[in-house]
Amino acid sequence: MQQDDEAPRGSSPPARSDTARNDTARRDEPPGWRADRGPRPLSTLLPKLTRPVFRRRSPAATHLMTDWPEIVGPVLAAQSMPQKLVGGTLTLGCAGPMAMELQYLAPQLIERVNVALGQRVVERLRLVQLRMPPPARKAPKPAPVALPQPVSTALDGIEDPELRAALARLGQGVYRRQGGGPKR
Repeated sequence: MQQDDEAPRGSSPPARSDTARNDTARRDEPPGWRADRGPRPLSTLLPKLTRPVFRRRSPAATHLMTDWPEIVGPVLAAQSMPQKLVGGTLTLGCAGPMAMELQYLAPQLIERVNVALGQRVVERLRLVQLRMPPPARKAPKPAPVALPQPVSTALDGIEDPELRAALARLGQGVYRRQGGGPKR
């Protein structure tokens, strides 16, 4: 027999009360925060935003990837590239012939990386062969621009050849931009 406080058989379950809805909404909010107390501090939102990103790549690995040329220097940075950092092992991609040199430099590289990160994160290197992009070409020097007559005359009156050359380069840059080049 059915009790008085039970729902009739075959009916849908009872609707959730407002307190049950509020309990689930409160679980998503940081502890100690309520909507009636005003805006939340940014520090309470950051962990929720950064957690998915840091699951994919740690802050240390991100720092390594962005600052690699400053950490190891331009010569080694042109020949190697950090790929991932997992469990104390830094995987470096490098051009084939460079792998042997990086093996010899491993203790120094590990030390440089750990100093840059501020803690002992890297314990060993793993080298993988990678096709490195060609070095970026330098922009060609711009063609010289004829200086106006008053400027040329003023430059001829300067006795120091180094100062005259420096002022001539400065004038070239100024009049190159005024002659239709991009202005800053």
